[in-house]
Amino acid sequence: MLENKSMRNGDDSMNKQENSQLSSIVINGHEFTYDIHGEGDGPVLLLLTGWCQDHRLFNYIVQPLAQQHKVLRLNWRGHSYPQQLPGDFGVNEQAEDVIGVLNALDIEKVIPVSTSHGGWANIEITDRLGTARAPQTVVIDWIMGEAGEALLRDLRDIQNPEKWVSGRQSLFDHWLGVSSNRAIMDHLNKEMASFGYDMWERSCRVIEQAYEKWGAPLQRMSALKEKRPIVHIYSQAPGPGYEEMQQSFKEKHSWFDYKCIKAQTHFPTLESPEAVANHIHDFVSQLR
Repeated sequence: MLENKSMRNGDDSMNKQENSQLSSIVINGHEFTYDIHGEGDGPVLLLLTGWCQDHRLFNYIVQPLAQQHKVLRLNWRGHSYPQQLPGDFGVNEQAEDVIGVLNALDIEKVIPVSTSHGGWANIEITDRLGTARAPQTVVIDWIMGEAGEALLRDLRDIQNPEKWVSGRQSLFDHWLGVSSNRAIMDHLNKEMASFGYDMWERSCRVIEQAYEKWGAPLQRMSALKEKRPIVHIYSQAPGPGYEEMQQSFKEKHSWFDYKCIKAQTHFPTLESPEAVANHIHDFVSQLR
């Protein structure tokens, strides 16, 4: 079922003003909100957040990118109205949803750009579209190695209804670090915190299952049926040796590259938007 319609007024007052500027479409029985910027003639840049985030994560990079590219910001299933429960879903459903939206909007060729653990669905989308429709892929601040003990502890705590708030706060504290950036603090405490236990439990379960299945994002990318250029743009290293690990992987896989932005937090699209936009533009320009 496909239905285009203007944005309805949601029950979530946190998002109502932002959502009023978005278009919506119904795919697979769920409403998806999106907006499109720019008129570039190359592949569309498809901006996808991590879990428990929405299109506002890209507020500071969408216009710089739209100066030279067509840009589609798309919210995941259940992410437009945090207080509405969408039922269970995971990476496969996310991929089916996104490809359904692309087909409905007659968008043939895209470059998926994802943040954090939205990367698992990004690579699934990339895999299903093939190189003809997704000739390049961008992942932003996605932990490339295996999940460490601290991350697994937080993921599991958030799946526990008695510990989920403290587990989420542990992630927030790590992601923010020593920064006092107001945009990032608002993103954490207002935008991400607007999602309740239902979405946070689901997200951490899906992320933990992805690590169990693939071991690490680098291994997931290695399993792509068709290899194509992929760049990882990041600003927060999870531990020592992180760059060296990626460099070693790059030397063995010519299709992979990485760009480190000197910043303090897990959110380079908010903290260092110009650098992120420039890296994306330079990467896409290689295709041309």
